Amino acid sequence: MKSKKNIQPIDFDLVEKWLENYCLDPLTTQDDLIQFRIDLYETDQEWIVEALLSEFDSSEIKVYIEEKQLVITADKVSTPSKLQKRVRTIQFPFEVINQKVTANYINGILEVHISKSEKGLGKNCYITLP
Repeated sequence: MKSKKNIQPIDFDLVEKWLENYCLDPLTTQDDLIQFRIDLYETDQEWIVEALLSEFDSSEIKVYIEEKQLVITADKVSTPSKLQKRVRTIQFPFEVINQKVTANYINGILEVHISKSEKGLGKNCYITLP
């Protein structure tokens, strides 16, 4: 018989502090310039990660959730010998795999939505872009 994993409630005060620290971290700005820009938003129902990836097609973008992190990878072969790969990893203060995560890519902007109330699969996985 399988045992159910005990899902811990999210500490919203901890998340608020994490968002504040993330926005003030100078390495975040450096990664925005070197890799690609990321913005974080919070609504009553979800957290939203926006990534500016206008140089890439949706087929060249992968979104992966692993434990407490979200990994966005964009690969483009610009010439037969040159691969353009960019990666950003966002570490969250809670298990992202336990939340429902969806993504869409429109007009060069990737949006990843992480639900605050809906539960996810509870395992590492790729998020499919429509």
